[in-house]
Amino acid sequence: MKWKKFTLTTTTDAVDLISSMLDDLGIEGIEIEDNVPLTEKETKGMFIDILPELPPDEGVAKVSFYLDADADTAETLKMVEEGLDELAAFADLGERRLEASETEDKDWINNWKQYFKPFTVDHILIKPTWEEVPPEHRDKLLIQIDPGTAFGTGMHETTQLCIRQLEKRVKAGERVLDVGTGSGILGIAALKLGAGSVRGTDLDENAIAAVGENLVSNGIAPEQFEVIQGNIIDDKQIQDWAGYEAYDIVTANILADVIIPLVDVIPAHLKEGGYFITSGIINMKEEAVKAAFAANSAFAVEEITYQGEWVSITARKLPRSGR
Repeated sequence: MKWKKFTLTTTTDAVDLISSMLDDLGIEGIEIEDNVPLTEKETKGMFIDILPELPPDEGVAKVSFYLDADADTAETLKMVEEGLDELAAFADLGERRLEASETEDKDWINNWKQYFKPFTVDHILIKPTWEEVPPEHRDKLLIQIDPGTAFGTGMHETTQLCIRQLEKRVKAGERVLDVGTGSGILGIAALKLGAGSVRGTDLDENAIAAVGENLVSNGIAPEQFEVIQGNIIDDKQIQDWAGYEAYDIVTANILADVIIPLVDVIPAHLKEGGYFITSGIINMKEEAVKAAFAANSAFAVEEITYQGEWVSITARKLPRSGR
């Protein structure tokens, strides 16, 4: 379907008012462009370790909205202009310049799939559910993934770093906790490598559905991989659900700034001698994460691995007598 795109140049102060007005008119899918930095609340739960540097905020913003090419564009734009007239009586709308353009005919929700192709992590083949197994990889351990709108195709360097650590450390029948499970790819990899059961937590409600669908695709029973929405860092209910000193391995492929507080939380859930496998750490944050592990006597860092600009740190929980 083709859409007509309309972009209004206005002020950052007027963005919320304009967005609300467009919503009242039944216009959905609003896009906002400005140079206002994201707040800590806005970035919470996002897979962003380093934000791009923005030019100075000069108070100018662009608000774009989309109309079906077959819609009564003239009538809708008339209502938009009337709404802007009303707002202009008590708000500075800046240039208030409205420009029209047309989008390409694309399925934006599924367009990313063309870039997700089968690939290998050592002897493991990871492929999207809609692709066939390449003949040359039929002998490899297969993981099938459709992340949906959750994070985790397996293509990111951090995910591959974690999978290699799991391959090295998982033993048959072990219990694994996957914090920030996303699509469930690390938990599924652990089960394929011999783990007995997995529990996963995630802030994103989309992860619940994504994990369920990927379990079906991989022939894994739902009781082998349970997942819950919530924050294990500060939610006692989630901590109790996970259980204490219950896991041989805990994985967290999130962000450095989330891993750092997790270093103090995870020992309560990990068995003595168990491993905490972490990644999502951009290289400039490596020292900060290492310092967090060094400050906690429960852990000893066992291995640090690298891929591109990304870092994985694996630590072992020390026996009480070794602290």
